[in-house]
Amino acid sequence: MLPSVPAAAASPSAQSHAPSHHTVQVDGVEVFYREAGPKNAPVLVLLHGLPSSSHMFRRLMPMLAGRYRVIAPDYPGFGASAAPSPADYDYSFDRLAVTVDRLLEKLQVERYSLYVFDYGAPVGFRLAAAHPERIESLIVQNGNAYEEGMGKLWDPLRAYWQDPTAQRAELIAQKLLSLESTKWHYLEGVRDPAAIAPENWLLDQALLDRPGLREIQLRLLRDYGSNPGRYPAWQAYFRKYQPPTLIVWGKNDPIFLAAGAQAYLRDLPNARLRFYDTGHFALEEDLVPIAGEIGEFMDRTVKPRAD
Repeated sequence: MLPSVPAAAASPSAQSHAPSHHTVQVDGVEVFYREAGPKNAPVLVLLHGLPSSSHMFRRLMPMLAGRYRVIAPDYPGFGASAAPSPADYDYSFDRLAVTVDRLLEKLQVERYSLYVFDYGAPVGFRLAAAHPERIESLIVQNGNAYEEGMGKLWDPLRAYWQDPTAQRAELIAQKLLSLESTKWHYLEGVRDPAAIAPENWLLDQALLDRPGLREIQLRLLRDYGSNPGRYPAWQAYFRKYQPPTLIVWGKNDPIFLAAGAQAYLRDLPNARLRFYDTGHFALEEDLVPIAGEIGEFMDRTVKPRAD
């Protein structure tokens, strides 16, 4: 028997809202984004991670689009967005946040909720801390803002941040940018590997293997070292503004540990935390219950479009 899902997430009208696909010039770059739902509805912005793109939200968007305007961009260097040379675009989390911010301004989005996952957390929390008046609510899915969320798996990257030699860069590329690693991101910690479609990692890897992408991704992996230093500022934002927050977390994720999910409750004691018996890409195995949680949460915290 399938878990119950609220009408906001599971009605036939909601599921009929297939995303449309767009490319616009933003911040000097062609940025691709998916969009679904009514233009006059409250906005939910979905921010992806590594090694993925907005493709990871393809099934979630129609389930929410009956009552919300859902927007999922690809960062420069990811998915269907352009991947300019590092000489022409600063591949840093500061710049990714600026690009997403300018995209939302171009789309005339003034207030919105954020769904942050993996890289989406440092991008989204930069936006939230810079523009707290724009944030209606937060949905955090395996996106980190606490030291407790990063275990020994991060030690090679910590060494790379401290001493970014060519030898360490090659080791990081082999560990994190290979097909074996991309597949591992999807399968580690899941209940049933047979339930995870292989085109997920095959598509991601095909995009990672494009000319020039290795250097782009290494620059971002190196710049990820800038994020732990921002954690105190993001935590101060949580404490001061208390944005309504839903935390949905694949508890078997070896990349961002379950302790990192629990840590949010120190600063956001009213947040709702739900663990799922799955891995990093929790939507792949637990789409229906997570969509249900999001639908209920959004309906409680953000006034939906009147039918």
